[in-house]
Amino acid sequence: MPTSLLKGLNPEQLAAVTLPHESALILAGAGSGKTRVLTTRIAHLIQSGQASPNGIFAVTFTNKAAKEMLTRLGALLPINTRGMWIGTFHGLANRMLRAHHREAGLPALFQILDSADQLGAIKRLLKALNVDDEKYPPKQLQHFINGCKEEGLRAHLVEAFDPYTRKQQELYAAYDEQCQREGVVDFAELLLRCYELLLRETALRQHYQSRFRHILVDEFQDTNHLQYQWLKLLAGEQAAVFAVGDDDQSIYAFRGARVGNMADFERDFHVEKVIRLEQNYRSHGNILDAANALIRHNQSRLGKNLWTAEGSGEPIRVFEAHSDYEEASFIVDEVKALQREGVPLSGIALLYRSNAQSRVLEHALFNAAVPYRVYGGLRFFERQEIKHALAYLRLIGNSNDDGALLRVINFPTRGIGARSLESLQEIARSEGVSLWQAAQLRRLSGKAGATISAFTALIESMREVCAALPLPEQVEHMLELSGLVTHYKNEKEGADRLENLNELINAAAGFEIEYSQEESEGASNVLAAFLTHASLEAGDNQAIAGQEALQLMTVHAAKGLEFHAVFLSGLEEGLFPHENAARERDGVEEERRLMYVAITRARRRLYISFADSRMLHGQLRYGIASRFLEELPAQLLKRINRTGSEQAMQQPTAGAASASTSDSGWQIGQAVSHPKFGPGIIINSEGRGADARVQVSFSHAGVKWLALEYAKLEAG
Repeated sequence: MPTSLLKGLNPEQLAAVTLPHESALILAGAGSGKTRVLTTRIAHLIQSGQASPNGIFAVTFTNKAAKEMLTRLGALLPINTRGMWIGTFHGLANRMLRAHHREAGLPALFQILDSADQLGAIKRLLKALNVDDEKYPPKQLQHFINGCKEEGLRAHLVEAFDPYTRKQQELYAAYDEQCQREGVVDFAELLLRCYELLLRETALRQHYQSRFRHILVDEFQDTNHLQYQWLKLLAGEQAAVFAVGDDDQSIYAFRGARVGNMADFERDFHVEKVIRLEQNYRSHGNILDAANALIRHNQSRLGKNLWTAEGSGEPIRVFEAHSDYEEASFIVDEVKALQREGVPLSGIALLYRSNAQSRVLEHALFNAAVPYRVYGGLRFFERQEIKHALAYLRLIGNSNDDGALLRVINFPTRGIGARSLESLQEIARSEGVSLWQAAQLRRLSGKAGATISAFTALIESMREVCAALPLPEQVEHMLELSGLVTHYKNEKEGADRLENLNELINAAAGFEIEYSQEESEGASNVLAAFLTHASLEAGDNQAIAGQEALQLMTVHAAKGLEFHAVFLSGLEEGLFPHENAARERDGVEEERRLMYVAITRARRRLYISFADSRMLHGQLRYGIASRFLEELPAQLLKRINRTGSEQAMQQPTAGAASASTSDSGWQIGQAVSHPKFGPGIIINSEGRGADARVQVSFSHAGVKWLALEYAKLEAG
């Protein structure tokens, strides 16, 4: 076979791409070319005749990653990638459910609730059942329901050991009934419903197991319990599963990700080949050596060691600030210096562990006139005016969608008040029908009946007008007929919202060009497919056009990105690692993986900073250097003092913020314990002999001065 496909692969990449038909685990370190390996593996399977394009099932976590795989695959082989089963977990589950909606117990045009829509549905449920939403907060119930679904548990399978959980269990069951009645599904339901479909329908399961003999999984370390069970079910006994992941970058336990799935995979699939992709094509050697040294402190890992042929590069710069304001000032000065060196602002990232840290940083950047952008801001499909427009489109496609109806029945205002809606909802509850069906019963008289009838007539007329139109014209007519355009034209600050609505028309036009309808699978019309696309894309960050800008983000948001220079701020105990980590099983190890992710975002230059004090949550907080800083080899670091000069950094004493020592022998930065106030950190000292005293920042009792003669302090 031609060798051009395999040209340029390093030995480990080549071994992974050319594996025989067997399940394998590919440990792909940061910057090791995992996307290239995945796409080349698919191309190799097709080119060598081991698989046809429709016999491959490849799953990843973001639409962006899936699109990149398809684009690269199209560049490698002269094949039509449209229709290939390459997508996200939610996207592929949705596709399977669309193809087999009857067997799954769903209407053909079922709609997907994004997080905000789901929350709205839960609020409606609580109101309908007269449940106290202070005792059972909607967001908390949403988290409970999604958590159960991600564990593969329906309401009747949830173990309830107390009255509160039993009530949540009842509300979960009622929520499922409401969604079924309205013909809608939430994100977690997509995968659970698909899993149940395959588990229940033997012939269907065998069909897909026979079809997909090659299953490839990206970011395997981020899979949750249900996702792993779904993959196992789909693979059966014959499929070769090519799992690519990095246990050192598993940082989403709070979303349900189970790093243990990688060890389970080795056992369950009898994996004989674990290939480690350790050559890094992103960062210089000092950065990688620091990351390797840090992550070795984690006990439960599969193990690998990143290296590069690019040389050692510059040392990692470390700055200790008196305060968070001084830290921010330092970062601004260094950003400007990088600009003078010719580094674009878009190539510089400022990372922090907690969003609460960003205020001081943003203030300093604003005052210095440094353009910046907070990565992960409000997304296109989550903007108010877009959600209104999509709700109208959802009603055109499925008039029984109660959530969509309630969002727009009185927007723009058309005189339908809360009392009228309550009456309509009561009719719907008593008859066990949707709000739309309740409106068709014509039981409301007077103004309420007339205005609601006018609204349903408006939707019907939209449906008739749009039926024969191309998708972008459907959107355009809906915007005019609904009154949204007129409403925002008359709004004081409606210009930006109108621009967004116009962009929705553009999005529809672009989608229609890319859309190709499958004969036996996929959405049954382009409008339903577009609405699905909008729901699935709502989780992806939208690019913002405009000027060059410094990128601000949490470390979690930075995963998968890379920058010429990275500033990692707030490296203090209690902040990074976060103070909550110590209370959780394996919490510190996950925090260390998060630090590993932060370090490996940098290509050429890495700055690490911490402050002796900072304002957080309205309080002045004293801190010491993070243990993670201590875990980095001293020879890789250079301390930058407050005059801007650099010096080799000595490895700090464990638990110490500085080398300053009081006459009593206590060291500033030392961990101590007090019989009354508990654990704390010494932050200052003064006096001699009987007058000696120390200032201690206690974890639970605040900052206190203590006379050493009576303090009864012990080393912590």
